[in-house]
Amino acid sequence: MQKYKSWPFKEAQSLQKRHRTEPASPVVFETGFGPSGLPHIGTFAEVARTTWVRHAFEHLTGWQTKLIAFSDDMDGLRKVPLNMPQQNMLAENLGKPLCHIPDPFAECDSYSGYMNQKLQTFLDRYNFDYQFQSSQQAYQNGDFDEGLTILLNKYEEVQAIILPTLRKDKRENWSPFFPICESCGRIYTTQVTCYHPENGTIDYICNKNTEQMKSCGHHGNTVVTGGKVKVGWKVDWALRWFSYNVAYEMYGKDLIESAKLSGKIIRLMGKQPPIGLIYEMFLDETGSKISKSVGLGLTIDTWTKYAPLGSLLHYIFQNPKRAKRLFWDVVPKSVDDYLAELNRYASVVPQKQPDMAVWHIYDNGNSVPSYELPINYSLINNLVSALGNDNSQLIFDYLERYDSAAKDYEHALQDLISKNINYYRDFILPNKKYRIPTEQERHMLQALHDEVANYEGDDVKELQKIPFDIARKFEIKPADFFKIFYEVVMGQQQGPRFGTFAKLIGKARGLALLDRVL
Repeated sequence: MQKYKSWPFKEAQSLQKRHRTEPASPVVFETGFGPSGLPHIGTFAEVARTTWVRHAFEHLTGWQTKLIAFSDDMDGLRKVPLNMPQQNMLAENLGKPLCHIPDPFAECDSYSGYMNQKLQTFLDRYNFDYQFQSSQQAYQNGDFDEGLTILLNKYEEVQAIILPTLRKDKRENWSPFFPICESCGRIYTTQVTCYHPENGTIDYICNKNTEQMKSCGHHGNTVVTGGKVKVGWKVDWALRWFSYNVAYEMYGKDLIESAKLSGKIIRLMGKQPPIGLIYEMFLDETGSKISKSVGLGLTIDTWTKYAPLGSLLHYIFQNPKRAKRLFWDVVPKSVDDYLAELNRYASVVPQKQPDMAVWHIYDNGNSVPSYELPINYSLINNLVSALGNDNSQLIFDYLERYDSAAKDYEHALQDLISKNINYYRDFILPNKKYRIPTEQERHMLQALHDEVANYEGDDVKELQKIPFDIARKFEIKPADFFKIFYEVVMGQQQGPRFGTFAKLIGKARGLALLDRVL
């Protein structure tokens, strides 16, 4: 059997070891979504990464699989998200299941209905293959009935697993079950007072108060099936795994302890927990985990405004066990890395291609786009910066003069140019600060001007030698001379390799840039 090194195949191989023969039903992969806020890039990444493992598993085994995108819309609203309309209405409904709260946008039948619609639109837009499943439907349709009955019969054993992990003040009256109050509709103000496994019911009272949520005092008795109760998060996770025979689910490192406890509970119920990768978090510009309610960090829409979607997928693919910053300054290098791998792909032997990110990103290598050019995002960015012009056709003309093969990739380059112009306008141009050169620096730049003017060719290596010769003549370090050039001529702290840049913009434009500061 072919051994692959890429992480999706390692995950798939671990999963394959669990199955000696092909099961009668599809192997189930799952991802979870909390619809208290809009789906964000973390949601996208989890579905994408799980899909890559799923496809790697199919490639290895040829077996049928399916991906369940589960929305926990029976969860209660614990706080009002800062970025939602109708704050007062939401505050009045705190503690109720998300599927029972009105849609603050007045577009769907409930709060979670709106979020679930956004999730499905979000996933459909990027052509993910999945089966959507809402928690409310699962409870009401009886998907969880068998598991709920087992949990009711084993509630003391479940408590024995969970209680030692709780603070002492949280242990009293803790229950696996959260009844929905038949009077006020809240789920987080109730507590179970008695269990009746013999008839599948529990007694409860609505008497738990917080600063934000007030109980109504109702006493009730209810069945644990049919959507009348929800089980707590760690129990709910195990219930899903049990009910849908989930074989694979990855999760963030913040859920490690929850996964361990859920694993113990599903074993108590008579099945094994799924296997799955533990991934690191995405961080916003402050270095904090991306928040649904605050909304910092790059969204998918903002990333694709500045760069191709493939570059985002490539960025997400890399080192899932390492935390990643999702902020605008990671975009250029991410696109360059992505384009560099596309450049290499065709030259890699087919047996090694499955170890490359783009093989996974593009349908197990079936639709990897061709891109064999020495033109990357940074090079285009430097050209846009040097020209100070957002005419995409003019920029493309320069690229075609730089490399005649550009015409074979015009569509891809025009897309890169368009996104690069957006990036330049929003992030580069506002931060440009041109420094006035000292008299000595002016002499050095004049010498550079003269050398470039006297050079007749366009050989990158020869052009690269010119600033080194100038630095030697004026007895300064080459790095110091490049810094002068970048700050005075380009208005930035860093810049491109001189020889490549000079060939790209051409002699006339290069001399014009120097004339402007001399």
